Amino acid sequence: MSFFLLAIIIKVVHIQYVQGEKYQKLSAELTIKQDTIRANKGNVYAADGNLLATSMSKFTIRMDVVAVDSYVFEKNIAGLSKKLATMFGKSTNYYEYKLRAAKKRKNRYLLIARNVGYNDYLRMKQFPIFKLGVYRGGFIAEHKTVRAHPIGKIAERTIGYDDYRGEAGIEGAFADFMQGENGLRWKQKIAKNQWKPISDVNEKEPIDGHDVITTIDVNIQDITHHALLRQLEYFEADHGCAVVMETATGEIKAISNLGRTSNGKYYEKRNYAVWESHEPGSTFKLASLMAALDDKVIDTSTVVDTEKGKIYIHNRKIEDSQRGGYGKISAARVLEVSSNVGIVKLIRKHYDHQPEKFISKLEKYGFTKPVGFKIKGEGLPIIPTPKDARWSKISLEWMSWGYGVSVTPMQTLMFYNAVANNGIMVKPRFVKELRRQDKTEKVFETEIINPKIASDETLKKIRKVMENVVIKGTASNIYSSNFSMAGKTGTAKKYIPRHKNEKGETISGHYSTKYYVASFAGFFPADTPKYSCIVVVHDPDKNKGYYGATVAAPIFKEIAQKIYTTTPIDNQSAEDKADFTAIENQYKKYNKVINKEYKYVPNVRGMPGMDAVSFLENIGLKVKITGVGKVKYQSIQNGERLVKGSTIILKLS
Repeated sequence: MSFFLLAIIIKVVHIQYVQGEKYQKLSAELTIKQDTIRANKGNVYAADGNLLATSMSKFTIRMDVVAVDSYVFEKNIAGLSKKLATMFGKSTNYYEYKLRAAKKRKNRYLLIARNVGYNDYLRMKQFPIFKLGVYRGGFIAEHKTVRAHPIGKIAERTIGYDDYRGEAGIEGAFADFMQGENGLRWKQKIAKNQWKPISDVNEKEPIDGHDVITTIDVNIQDITHHALLRQLEYFEADHGCAVVMETATGEIKAISNLGRTSNGKYYEKRNYAVWESHEPGSTFKLASLMAALDDKVIDTSTVVDTEKGKIYIHNRKIEDSQRGGYGKISAARVLEVSSNVGIVKLIRKHYDHQPEKFISKLEKYGFTKPVGFKIKGEGLPIIPTPKDARWSKISLEWMSWGYGVSVTPMQTLMFYNAVANNGIMVKPRFVKELRRQDKTEKVFETEIINPKIASDETLKKIRKVMENVVIKGTASNIYSSNFSMAGKTGTAKKYIPRHKNEKGETISGHYSTKYYVASFAGFFPADTPKYSCIVVVHDPDKNKGYYGATVAAPIFKEIAQKIYTTTPIDNQSAEDKADFTAIENQYKKYNKVINKEYKYVPNVRGMPGMDAVSFLENIGLKVKITGVGKVKYQSIQNGERLVKGSTIILKLS
């Protein structure tokens, strides 16, 4: 007996003094842990302060029905079912049946709802049964943080994301700045799966991520999005993009990229403006004409014979869209009517023996290398040179009218913007600055890529010709006597690569007579440009129209006209007789409405989304919206007592 007692004493001493440190450490590991305090990810804002992307808490609500006492369950099931029915829109009977069935099956993880907002989560915690907590009420809330776009799907591809899908758009490009730095704190275990902080002071305080202030103007973005969408829907096009750029600064004020789904709807499918490198067609003729003018090998008055609208070079046909051609016309008129024969003959005559000189001009115009966006996925340009294997006897001639080359819409826009900006080529940019806690930490200034792409004399002539394209050329259908525009139409046949058809037959590569790219690029006002804009539409229904003048130019006009109407530019007006009295009265009426002291939530159904947001925010509500267009649903009903700071959800269509 004494022997066993001695052994126990020796073991206790050994554990306490020899292995004591080991077991103390093990005990601490089981009762103390280091917890991560997640930093808040930065927000994305429009230039005017509108929120474009932010992080929101979402909850999945489940129920451990087994944890609920049978008496409590029977007494409160009707009340809980009624509360759930009111919140989620299904019947009381539906929830009562669902809960009883789960109780019978002894379901410990019954799904109640997904993507529940924070305010609704707090309300649900007070529902009958749920208010008893995890162990007695079976209330299970699983938290996650998601990125939300308060203005809906507009500009979604450009705003982008940084998640399981990868990095895209602005959020992807500035992920390192937006993530912030996580903090740390020690917690002590106080019960099963329950921990509390050991101290009020964190081991390391979290540092929130930077907010990104973009160049996007929400009003211009809304105008651009809907102008593009309407035309894509009418022409049943496959996809398209439209971009508005501030001439002097290079700030992108609007960018819309819409692709078609199998059921004919459109959404922000890809960032076509940045990503899609394609043969531009006739919008490229501007570069060809400007090169020849700046090299002084021609003048705008130089006469070229377009013959009968059809010529052959090395057995390849070049043909004008107008049957019979245009006869003998000036170089300026070649661009105004977009004569393929005319531009090819001019470039062939003066550069066939020195193509490198022509290509050096294209390099100067920014076509030979990518723009260099921080946004990932920028398309690569293709500008062949005589040193390339792809160079052929007709390469120069084909380049002159926009074939055999490949550029992105953003490259074309950057070039046209330089023409508008007195020859100063500025880099398009999407971000103005980075902020942290309302303090500006980094400003992105205008970046000049080329201080002068052509002489003032050349630029003056080119801009006049571009204005005449709208006044008396291929884009005369969008001419307005009330406000001036300048630009160039583009229509390009799509090249179909070598492939096998449904029968397994090999089809050689060829230019399609069914699929086209319609485009228009230009600026406004014509004499003192404030904005440049490009519109590109792929694969419109040929039976409805496929020319740049028919498909793309009207989008450009609608964007320009509405910007003129809503944004001060100069003394030009969008309408002959703008009823400023009516506008002023409407403003006073609106101002009276938003300054009224509201006790109850007003009815905003039928109001334009942007107006409803402004109105509701002014009376003290927080607003979340989905969709675009007018309000069709509001989560807090008309007539309910207004609680300032509450969140109202609007659904638009």
